[in-house]
Amino acid sequence: MNYGIVSQEQLEQIDVMLTEKLIKLGVDCVMIIDMAGNIITARDNGESKYDVYSFAALAAGNFATVDAMAKLVGEQEFSLLFHKGQDSNIHFSKIDDELLLISMFGKDISLGFLRLNVVDAIEKIRKIWNKKQ
Repeated sequence: MNYGIVSQEQLEQIDVMLTEKLIKLGVDCVMIIDMAGNIITARDNGESKYDVYSFAALAAGNFATVDAMAKLVGEQEFSLLFHKGQDSNIHFSKIDDELLLISMFGKDISLGFLRLNVVDAIEKIRKIWNKKQ
């Protein structure tokens, strides 16, 4: 998947799908970033106060650190990360070797339900990205 040549139409389809599958579920903010921390797209619920640019840079670093730890324990990778706080949670999931889907959500959403929706969203993202340009 080469996201560098994604069309505006494909990005709009992904934004609509992220809104339908995750924001309407109750996710505060969802973004797709590359492994360098660049934001490909970001959606929020209109009430989110996250600094998505700082968050994306830190998230990429966090994922790289955990990737290095995976290799230290003999794993190829940890493709999913989850951070749980008292009121806020962060879920990271790899779309492919270049991209991450990050969801920030509160305690109202169960992790299992979110994960089901994230798996479905990633499948749809891959299909949209792989369409002929």
